[in-house]
Amino acid sequence: MNKIRLNVLGISYSQTQTGAYALVLAEENGNRRIPIIVGGFEAQAIAIQLEGLKPPRPLTHDLFLNFARTFSIDLLEVTVYKLEEGVFSSKLTCDDGKRLIEIDARTSDAIALALRFKCPIYTTEEIMRRAGIILDFEKESTVSGPSEKKASSRNIPVENKTFTDELKKMNLAELQELLSDAVKDEDYEKASMVRDEIKRRKKE
Repeated sequence: MNKIRLNVLGISYSQTQTGAYALVLAEENGNRRIPIIVGGFEAQAIAIQLEGLKPPRPLTHDLFLNFARTFSIDLLEVTVYKLEEGVFSSKLTCDDGKRLIEIDARTSDAIALALRFKCPIYTTEEIMRRAGIILDFEKESTVSGPSEKKASSRNIPVENKTFTDELKKMNLAELQELLSDAVKDEDYEKASMVRDEIKRRKKE
């Protein structure tokens, strides 16, 4: 099988399904993209890892990572291998030191785990041909139409403009404290917004 490596480009609100998100996977050596619809919980699990947030208690995918590492099981790679009736199927290739084992998984879970294990994500040319879309790089980086948001994990919580405006009024110490409180409360949407504001300040 000719495998194509993918990178997680980000997450955006789904424009077709209410309450869902579009996980965007990008071809590493090309300009094709695969959008995959995922639920809110799965989107949050992926976004937390993309943002580098550390929950006070392990979430489900973190628990899976800790469990696997405890018993010396490694996740070598994730492969999105099938597309049937609009549903993507994936498999985990695991190694326990004695044998390689393939485990079927939902693609959203597989991606969340791949990010935590820091393992590569692959798909096939057939799936890229059927589901891949080609984006104009210049337009993608500079223009967002009125009905779409740029594909980024930072877009998940950006619904409360009032809260965003309030963040701009705070100093860095207040923002750091707010970020710490949000993580402790496991309010990752708020934490992501605060983190973005801190990063913006530090670039100024």
